[in-house]
Amino acid sequence: MSENDTTPTESMITFAELPLSPAVIKAVQDVGYETPSPIQAQSIPQILEGRDLLGLAQTGTGKTAAFALPMLSKLDLSSSEPQVLVLTPTRELAIQVAEAFQRYARHMPGFHVLPVYGGQDMRGQLRGLKRGAHVIVGTPGRVMDHLRRESLKLDSLKAVVLDEADEMLRMGFVDDIEWIMEQTPEERQVALFSATMPRQIRKIADTHLKNPATVEIKAKTATVDTITQKVCMVSGFHKLDALTRILEVEPFDAMIIFVRTKTATVELAEKLEARGFAAAALNGDMSQGLREKVVDRLKKGSLDILIATDVAARGLDVERMSHVVNYDIPYDTEAYVHRIGRTGRAGRQGVAILFATHRERRMLRSIEHATRQRIETMRLPSMRDVRDMRIRAFKEEVVKTLELGEELDAFRGVIAELETEHALSHEDMAAALCFMAQKDRPFPDGKEPERPQRERRERNDRERNDRDRGERGERGARPRRDRKEDNEGMVRYRVDVGRDQGITPGDLVGAIANESNISGKNIGHIRLFDTCSSIYLPEGVDASTLDSLKNVKVRNKALDLKVWVDDGRRENFRPRRGRGRDGEGFKRDRDNRGGDKRQGSRRPRRDA
Repeated sequence: MSENDTTPTESMITFAELPLSPAVIKAVQDVGYETPSPIQAQSIPQILEGRDLLGLAQTGTGKTAAFALPMLSKLDLSSSEPQVLVLTPTRELAIQVAEAFQRYARHMPGFHVLPVYGGQDMRGQLRGLKRGAHVIVGTPGRVMDHLRRESLKLDSLKAVVLDEADEMLRMGFVDDIEWIMEQTPEERQVALFSATMPRQIRKIADTHLKNPATVEIKAKTATVDTITQKVCMVSGFHKLDALTRILEVEPFDAMIIFVRTKTATVELAEKLEARGFAAAALNGDMSQGLREKVVDRLKKGSLDILIATDVAARGLDVERMSHVVNYDIPYDTEAYVHRIGRTGRAGRQGVAILFATHRERRMLRSIEHATRQRIETMRLPSMRDVRDMRIRAFKEEVVKTLELGEELDAFRGVIAELETEHALSHEDMAAALCFMAQKDRPFPDGKEPERPQRERRERNDRERNDRDRGERGERGARPRRDRKEDNEGMVRYRVDVGRDQGITPGDLVGAIANESNISGKNIGHIRLFDTCSSIYLPEGVDASTLDSLKNVKVRNKALDLKVWVDDGRRENFRPRRGRGRDGEGFKRDRDNRGGDKRQGSRRPRRDA
């Protein structure tokens, strides 16, 4: 906080003690929140008083509730005009924020929130605006489109929220934000939230915020000491086998397994059920009633494993959750921190296991940096480990069954008859019964399946290269920055827009980040050609996302995204003309994605 501000701290204050409206407090209690996070405790009173606010906090600290709860408490539901405008850098965040507003307004009859973003049918947004909405949540480009169309009117606007302002700056939205702010009434409240405070964000704050209260939440260790983190290096084709072995050997109470897509939740749940595990999917396509029923089964112990997406698992808190498995590595470190936070709560011990390939080592290093913890490498359980665990569990079940005593007398009689009628030994009869009991889960012989020759060769080459790099490092040789290494874990794609359309790398980053669940910082090397461009995206992007990106337009031309095929015809992909200057005479430089910056030219605005 600034020196002159005195507000409640996060000590022991509850939401009921904050001056929120009764309907909002009831919704918060329904969600299960009791005490506000530090940024909520410090921000809510300031926003309720009508002060402008400058909030500095990392993602995952509860910023959305920090502005949504007080804004909802101040709404006039008798008017259907937009009263709150929230600007977000991506459509994914716009949807999340809109859902949060809807959740906190569940006891406010007649409330409407409308998310507006690029890639969505404009007609549906126009109908929603015509019908009326109290809160508009959108990306800058699409909000500008509606303001120019005059389909969005801000005459009754009372507050503007700039969420993740530094991310909007990084994606090139600063000019758009300035233009939008100029269209808002002079007397309106402004709340700006950002993880960092670069010069341009400070300039926006100084220009548009009047005597703001400053709330700054210092970053702490991202993960708690009660969570043991492990990484299992395994390729995609072997992940199911690796997961099955871990489930067989690792003692766990309840587990949540994170995957990237809704389809994958169902597919993996079916495969685990077929292997005898009590598993179920949890995704956004399920009705709220069905999702609550699945979570209730997990809490009561009739279900042991949930396979979920990030969105579906938000807010999930199950006391018996002992393990979190990242079956698909997340796109960013913040998602990883949110995922593993499902376990190790309230002082309980938890285990987080991450599956990663060798090409995803860069992301692994980023996670370690973000969590400030070294993630230990986990040895994949061998088939002998699986065999020993199954035998141990079978023996324990036999001993436990023998404790039933008199209830076994009838079966002892059957054994005696078998011995007399067929002259069977006790050992033979016991072996036959063991086979019958375990025929669906036989004891493996303990031998590892033979790996294909090509895979063994690739693994040996990789290990040899790792050793060579290690030896060079010990001699103090300076590591060479290799562009291939920068794109590890990435797939190269071609898009049908290039310099002839006047695009910049920032245009491509913004368009893809806004129209998909791929964060801008996870987009790799970009190279511009005259009639097309190449761009690296994370490995494992689902087919539905790739299909949706094909129709995204930049400079009124569809990207037509497809996997890059190098056919050797370099005439189709002409490099930049001239030495040191492009065809327009601009001196060029490389940005951090390998694209081009043009000095002396103003970067054109892209659509959100």
